[in-house]
Amino acid sequence: MATFPSITPSFGFRKQSTPKFRSVSLGDGYEFRALYGLPLSQDPKVYDLKFENITEEESDVIEGFLRSRVADQASFTFTPPGEGFTKTGTYSQVSSTTVTITITQHGVAIGDVLTIDYTTGSATDGDFVVASVTSDDAFTVTAASSGSNSGNVSITFSGAGKYVCESWTKNVKYANRATINCTFREVFEP
Repeated sequence: MATFPSITPSFGFRKQSTPKFRSVSLGDGYEFRALYGLPLSQDPKVYDLKFENITEEESDVIEGFLRSRVADQASFTFTPPGEGFTKTGTYSQVSSTTVTITITQHGVAIGDVLTIDYTTGSATDGDFVVASVTSDDAFTVTAASSGSNSGNVSITFSGAGKYVCESWTKNVKYANRATINCTFREVFEP
C-alpha cells in the first residue's frame, strides 16, 4: 500500500465524522440506536485539506501520487496532522486478561488500536484494541494471557488510516507556487 508523500497540509483543515448507526423511534418517545457494520469501521472520517503556497514541484508530487491511486484504484496510508500521539502512565492487571491503563486525559476511544510498551513489569508489548473507556483517565485492553502485573506504560496512537481521494483541484496564482485542495475519505479494507 502506498503512503501519502511527506508534504504537510496547511492548518485550517476540516475533519468530519459521520458515525454509522440505525435508529428506531418507539411509540412511547424512546429511541433505540444500534451500530451498523463492523465495530472498527463505525466512525469514518473525511478530511477537507488544503496544501497552500507549496512549490510547483511539491504540487506535482501530490498530483502524481493521487493520479497513480486513480490508475491502480488503491487506497493509501495518510496520517492527518495532530492525530497521532504518545503518552505515558501506569497499568495494572489483576489475575485476568483485563489490563487497566491510567493516563490523565488519555483521549482514546473504544476500538482504537494502540501500540503499548510496558516499560516495567512483565506484561507483553504489542498492538492492542481499546476494549472499554472507564473514565477520561482510564481505559482497558485485553492481554493475550492472564496474569498479575503492574508498572509503567507508554502508549502510541499512530493516527494513520487508509484513505481515498476522489477529486482535487490545483490553483497556480504565482510562478512556482501552487495550492491543492482535496478531500480524503477514510476507507476500511483488509
